[in-house]
Amino acid sequence: MIKTTLSSLPRDARDTLFMLLVVAWVVMPMLGNLPLWCGLLAAMVMLWRATLAWQNRPLPSAWWRLGLLALAVGATLVTFKTLLGRDSGVTMVVVLLALKTLELRARRDAFVVFFLSFFLMLTNFFYSQSLLTAAAMLVGLLGLLTALVNAHMPVGKPPLFQAARIAGGMTLLGAPIMVVLFLLFPRMAPLWGMPGDAMAGRSGLSGQMTVGTIATLALDGSVAMRVRFEGAPPPQSQLYFRGPVLSSFDGQRWLPMEGARWLRPGETDLTVQGPGIAYQVTLEPNQQPWLLTLDAAPAAPTLPRGRVRMTSDLQWVTDQPLTELTRYRATSYPQFQHGPLTFTPNLQAWLALPQGYNPRTLALAQDLRRNRSAEAGVADGQVWIDTVLTRLRTGGYSYTLEPGVFGRHTADEFWFDRKAGFCEHIASSFVILMRALGVPARVVTGYQGGERNALDGFWTVRQSDAHAWAEVWLAGQGWVRVDPTASVAPARTGSLERLQSPRGAIANALLGNVSPTIALNLRAAWDAVNNSWNQWVLNYTQNTQFNLLRNIGFDTPSWEDLFYLLCGIVVALSLVGATWSAWDRHRQDPWLRLLARAQQRLQRAGRRPQDHPSPRQLATWLVQQHAANADAQALANWLLRLELERYAPAATGQNTSRRHRLATLQRELKHLRWGA
Repeated sequence: MIKTTLSSLPRDARDTLFMLLVVAWVVMPMLGNLPLWCGLLAAMVMLWRATLAWQNRPLPSAWWRLGLLALAVGATLVTFKTLLGRDSGVTMVVVLLALKTLELRARRDAFVVFFLSFFLMLTNFFYSQSLLTAAAMLVGLLGLLTALVNAHMPVGKPPLFQAARIAGGMTLLGAPIMVVLFLLFPRMAPLWGMPGDAMAGRSGLSGQMTVGTIATLALDGSVAMRVRFEGAPPPQSQLYFRGPVLSSFDGQRWLPMEGARWLRPGETDLTVQGPGIAYQVTLEPNQQPWLLTLDAAPAAPTLPRGRVRMTSDLQWVTDQPLTELTRYRATSYPQFQHGPLTFTPNLQAWLALPQGYNPRTLALAQDLRRNRSAEAGVADGQVWIDTVLTRLRTGGYSYTLEPGVFGRHTADEFWFDRKAGFCEHIASSFVILMRALGVPARVVTGYQGGERNALDGFWTVRQSDAHAWAEVWLAGQGWVRVDPTASVAPARTGSLERLQSPRGAIANALLGNVSPTIALNLRAAWDAVNNSWNQWVLNYTQNTQFNLLRNIGFDTPSWEDLFYLLCGIVVALSLVGATWSAWDRHRQDPWLRLLARAQQRLQRAGRRPQDHPSPRQLATWLVQQHAANADAQALANWLLRLELERYAPAATGQNTSRRHRLATLQRELKHLRWGA
């Protein structure tokens, strides 16, 4: 029914509806990054235009367009306080494109819409450079090319499928040049690798920790980073990727220690032992300067560009936030020692607790001290750690995805009331109790664990792997990692049994009957494909380009070599394409070859025809100039038959194929004497 209705529409209406569909497809991926009013205005305008085309009604007056434009400009100024910049600029382009559809009166107006759409298609990559975005824009490109080809077919009502076939052929012909441009066009930072998902990048971590923050992020299954180990990977229980270290507690929030300083090369008190673990990390954009590494990495991770420094608490930090996909290499040592071996006054900072918070936890520490003092000797730090971890294992505490919002006394609520929490609640309460017992302690945030993809060998670390644990100072050992969550829920850090967020009604309807094994395999396959896109496309950097030049014979590649090679290949491909096109045209149209041979004869006989004469014009000239010549008359008759073959083959009265008739004409031309 719909197909029949569409086929019955006038061509202008059909083409307009198709163009609006393509424009909507191009705009749709960026709606989540545009103001709500912009998406609603664009949708309203295009629906209005589609209705006018469907009902064959006249277009609105210019006053409507001017009024909507003024409204859009005002709304943009109110939203962004400027008309300049990325977000405001993209918003205005979307509005202008939608308004332009209201004045589609000629082909030139359609061309303006096409070219605006091409530009808008590229702006999608300001917000996301994911594989899905690229696939969606490829579909949009084919749609725009189809509409553009269709606009260049003004006669009749050619089917859109024909235009789509031509557009697909054009895309395939241009693909080699696009590949060459991708491989050799200079990667000039920051133009290449502009924020893909930068403005929407989420790390799962922040420079502070408030109880409840990470619990919310545990529901996020998006990828935080991918890791490839160059040798045997460590056990899952040892995959602690170090992020911000939080040492200052104000009763509600954990913050980095004030006055934390950068370490100079060789200044750290870190000593490592045993073999190192080499690995490569592909970190998603997170708008933060942190480089996640396994404990402990004494040498700076190798970045394509930028400066990397270590803080006094062994965290590696860049000099600018990571706004693009970043790949770096690092080597970590599971056996290490960090911090002073004897108690110093500087360690007092990791014993500080705010006044007026968690009175019951402080009382618990006093009770533990009294009970221990009644025994022989005074307990050291390791004894207190074992005591508290035993309490967590045997005291009825649980690990939950939905701990809720804690009140003022967060540690008191965890130890005595709720006895349930996520990793941040457990780590925070543990560190507070350790400090109350006189043991220096701090909170470390980062990611724990990961999931190995059997298809490509990469470990995928997700936002749901965001974790918080503790570091405790022990005499003779320095800072030692203690994960109290492992005592509450060993599966969280051991076998990596993750709590899953509840599915919605739609997810249950789509996946309710799907085998968990099939679902995991599908996710692994998608992760592998997406990782390949990240590694080979998004992370194709300037260094990779120069390595490519070295592999093909350049000893010391430079920008000049890259430019000359690019120009040479593009010119060569263009010449090959032009040669093939000329050969194909010559091969595909033997009628034109016959006409060209006849023209050559006439030129040799003194005829100087005007540009692109028809066979009938040439025959008329022969009859007028050489009427008495029988050979010239024979050539004129041959030219008229050639014209009939082109424009009225049925009038020849022959039931043979076109190839046979052209072959006959070719043989006859060889026997004609005039002009030979």
